[in-house]
Amino acid sequence: MTARSGGDPGLPAVDLRTRARDLRELMDEPDCDPRTLDRTFRRFALVNALISGWRAAWRSHVAPALPVTGRGRVLDLGCGGGDLARSLVRWAAADGFELEVVGADPDERAIAAARRSTPAGVTFRQQSSAELVVAGERFDVVVSNHVLHHLGDEERDGFLADSAVLAGTRSLHSDIRRSPAAYRAYALASPLVAAGTFVRVDGLRSIRRSYTVPELQQVLPQGWRAEAAAPHRVLAIRDA
Repeated sequence: MTARSGGDPGLPAVDLRTRARDLRELMDEPDCDPRTLDRTFRRFALVNALISGWRAAWRSHVAPALPVTGRGRVLDLGCGGGDLARSLVRWAAADGFELEVVGADPDERAIAAARRSTPAGVTFRQQSSAELVVAGERFDVVVSNHVLHHLGDEERDGFLADSAVLAGTRSLHSDIRRSPAAYRAYALASPLVAAGTFVRVDGLRSIRRSYTVPELQQVLPQGWRAEAAAPHRVLAIRDA
């Protein structure tokens, strides 16, 4: 699994056969430029809308797991700039659900960015999954987007264990599915939206850090399953 430029300018050969688990993303650095980081959070809202596949995931995995009353509570762990939380409330309303969404992230920079826009039904908190468990919080569905590939082995195991405790019905964690096609497509398209941000560099590093379906299934605890989804997505799912 090696992505090569194939004549495409600016696309170097990258070995994608194994996860680049030690590769660090620029926005994860505590001393990264705050203005660039802020622009990155804003721009990722557009990127996620285009490529994350969450509209389909809402219909196939989130909405069916909500109470039959039409009222539900969803937790977005590692919410970043909050675009998924806001989208979930909007989609829920369009489909006749009354949804409360809590977006939680331990990074104060992410929460500051998320709180710039807090529509009705959405709350953002600077908390980790472990802190939510200690607080006794419970939700119908727990989701995350692009979190798993950021975590080391112990962090990932703790994150998934917390998610299982917090979710009354389903946990759904979506991430990039590593492949030459995903790397090539992102490398060629990201310059269109990446100016002044970490979007291109960190996006490519995210792909290199991400899992294939068999890799993710191998590290998931008992009771979890890994599934492929479009476009270039891998899902970690647990039904309570």
